[in-house]
Amino acid sequence: MSVVDSLFVATSETTSQVASWLVEVVGCEVMATDADEVRMRMRGSTGDEWFGVVVQVNGYVEPDPAPDDIQAMDAYGIEIQLRGGKTDDGLHAEAGLVFDKLMASQPDVPMLLVHNLDTLVTAYLPGVGMKTFCPSITPDGPDVDVWRPWVVS
Repeated sequence: MSVVDSLFVATSETTSQVASWLVEVVGCEVMATDADEVRMRMRGSTGDEWFGVVVQVNGYVEPDPAPDDIQAMDAYGIEIQLRGGKTDDGLHAEAGLVFDKLMASQPDVPMLLVHNLDTLVTAYLPGVGMKTFCPSITPDGPDVDVWRPWVVS
């Protein structure tokens, strides 16, 4: 199974505009662009690993979800996927660094960091702050009472 870490951002910016944040803040290189997706690559912080990055419209959005289908990322219009690296732990660490850098450079933009779409790791909500969830929780309905204060609804 392929491991993917996703950063979800709640913004009205386009995928190209969000990709420009990644170029400026983490040094991503644009490889290909189309209407709803930008494919990029970036060298890891250690300099010896490469990561694939895709900035795309969040395809997991449920605009009016039933109570059983609610997810933390429902109000986040853009997904930034990271894949690659030598190890899963390396990917998770790099995704955390990207999250921190984007949060610092875009302090007015709500963000989520999610591993494999099944583990909500960190949430940032302007005016509220940042929360790393420990122990791990899901971004799904059963954990809504834990994550709701930290996400855009």
